[in-house]
Amino acid sequence: MKTQHISDNEKDGIQDEFKKHLQPDTLIRVNEPLAQKTTFRVGGVADIYIEPQTEKDLSWSISFSRQNKLPFQVMGRGSNLLIRDEGLPGLVICLSRTGFAKINVEGPQIYCGASARLRNVAIEARKNQLTGLEFVEGIPGSVGGGLRMNAGAMGSMMSEIIHSIRFMDHDGEIHEKKKEELEFQYRACALLKSHVALSAILIGQPGKIEEIDQNMKLSHLKRWDSQPAASSAGCIFKNPETIPAGKLIEELGLKGKKIGGAAVSDKHGNFIVNTGGASFRDVMELIELIQQQAMSKRGIRLETEVQILDREAMLCS
Repeated sequence: MKTQHISDNEKDGIQDEFKKHLQPDTLIRVNEPLAQKTTFRVGGVADIYIEPQTEKDLSWSISFSRQNKLPFQVMGRGSNLLIRDEGLPGLVICLSRTGFAKINVEGPQIYCGASARLRNVAIEARKNQLTGLEFVEGIPGSVGGGLRMNAGAMGSMMSEIIHSIRFMDHDGEIHEKKKEELEFQYRACALLKSHVALSAILIGQPGKIEEIDQNMKLSHLKRWDSQPAASSAGCIFKNPETIPAGKLIEELGLKGKKIGGAAVSDKHGNFIVNTGGASFRDVMELIELIQQQAMSKRGIRLETEVQILDREAMLCS
């Protein structure tokens, strides 16, 4: 696998190949800046960046990368990503087109594309008087990211509302698995570490609109009362078993700690915010400082929850 950035001549050749095989309105760019495609507003450029229109386009793109030993990464709405300043070699595929964002409700089942916003899923469930999904209203990002991270809020997790997931392997083949066939952990779905989520069926329960509205309001208020408004990637660390990460960081006296343009939020200790011009290095140094102090002062190993994309995180099978 090539782990270095590819040459300009190679980029032009790859771009030409994509234009030949993908639908005309598929977005294909070289040297595409990635920082503004994430909520953290940090990161360099992608050698090749595409937004496929269809699953067929996605399949061809992944197969091409595999056959040509190009590293690739699939991203959604960038709400839980930290991308290195040097950018990413190979191909970055963003599932942001409307074909991947559809939401349809049939009875208690909600059919969601991978790039559908979680907030929109909660709104559609509410329209159809389905309860159990109110907690996703306050989770930024998309269904695909939520599935991969087994995202949670208000004491609930994505794994609790899943019926099945459709996904693509690195040969571009599509498969489907039901919930009982999937392995979920705290902030992780094992399958989606090495496969691409395409869509999911989520399950709600009939509910009263007044109660659903109240639950969604509580979720919304909790998010904005406890989380910073500045650019961030959500929670940086997974919660240890013994203490919430935010509380631990606050007890360590690190709220407000700043390195370069990155700072630990004064509002929530488990958030690092971009105060302006933060670099990947700034954020990583702050993460490492927090981890070192948590271990040296409290004997607690903090694991990152944020997805860190560097050349080692790129995929190629």
